[in-house]
Amino acid sequence: MGGLQPWHWVIVIAVFVLLFGAKKLPDAARSLGKSMRIFKSEIKEMQADSKPEQPTQISSERVPDPAAGSATQAPSETTSDKRPA
Repeated sequence: MGGLQPWHWVIVIAVFVLLFGAKKLPDAARSLGKSMRIFKSEIKEMQADSKPEQPTQISSERVPDPAAGSATQAPSETTSDKRPA
């Protein structure tokens, strides 16, 4: 009484062929495979998103060095933009 025996599989396959027809079965299998690939890629993406990332320091978050100049100016204000307005 374990699993399906070979003659059970033959009956299942015969029922599928009778219900869906031989022409539609390859298309159904192809779309099922495509759906499984999409599902796997989404699961991998969700697992990658859930992993904690290492904190990185962005240049705008850096504390300016008081010895280098005025500590009250933001880094974007210290650079001069020479493009025409």
